[in-house]
Amino acid sequence: QVQLVESGGGLVQPGGSLRLSCAASGIIFRDYVMYWYRQAPGKQRELVAGISDGGTPTYARTGQGRFTISRDNAKNMVYLQMHNLKPEDTAQYYCNARRDWPRVYDFWGQGTQVTVSS
Repeated sequence: QVQLVESGGGLVQPGGSLRLSCAASGIIFRDYVMYWYRQAPGKQRELVAGISDGGTPTYARTGQGRFTISRDNAKNMVYLQMHNLKPEDTAQYYCNARRDWPRVYDFWGQGTQVTVSS
């Protein structure tokens, strides 16, 4: 059974930092591209960052320069380090595991809430 379990969310003041973690099980983790998405109330889910199976990161514009995605294949973990958080970063953050060969495999976690407020 595939499980992606996010943790590390919470309430933080503007300008603060958080580190989100995602623990994966039930998949060959090193074969998957890992993503962080987020969804704010009333808005569509949006991509925050991704990291290839080889460890190459990509970022949506919203998090560039403030967010860092990383992975530890030995621990089946992916992380999102967030700095200089803004109120508009408030959202539910989701971990996603995806591979497209030999067919599409696409798994999601339940999410962790990040609230940026003074």
